[in-house]
Amino acid sequence: MGAPAERDPSQSSYYIGDAFYRELVESFTDWDRDELAIADPGRRDAARAFLEREARLLDRGRFEAWLAMFAPECAYWVPGTPGGGDPRREITVAFHDRRQLEDRIYRLRTGYAWSQSPESRTVRTVSNVELFSTDRAGIVMARSNFLIAELLDGDLRHWAGWAGHRLEETADGFSILAKQVNLIDCDRNLRNPSLML
Repeated sequence: MGAPAERDPSQSSYYIGDAFYRELVESFTDWDRDELAIADPGRRDAARAFLEREARLLDRGRFEAWLAMFAPECAYWVPGTPGGGDPRREITVAFHDRRQLEDRIYRLRTGYAWSQSPESRTVRTVSNVELFSTDRAGIVMARSNFLIAELLDGDLRHWAGWAGHRLEETADGFSILAKQVNLIDCDRNLRNPSLML
């Protein structure tokens, strides 16, 4: 028997509260310092391969497989201000928990997501992957740059920026606890970014 709906992250946002926001903001503040960089090339390569797989799944529209890369209690955050800030107090381009991510993917699959009709064609480039330690065993932070080319209804657009991933190291590799997508033009007119960045 599954978890009750009130404790099922795909049905309820029960885990999103002050403690979650506080930890999220602390985790994404001053975390990519040189002294925290992980030099082990094997661990960096594993993180790079993980992020490259994420990009491939998004480009192929394999959203369910992409969502499976996330922990059950997760966050996907696209700040609307340079530097990230605090999603409780500042505008965000997107802030989704597990339930909202599942809802968004479901809507894309219905054929009634008009902003994705026709569906975007994308290609993502991920580079400059770095890995950083945290004060919690088994949890690391990854920083990477990205460039996304999107063809939507004959219009070619580009999205550029850097991503921060809070990753839990698992027996199978990694699980995304939180992803922060930092667009270099986050405080400009973005013209409805309807795709997963």
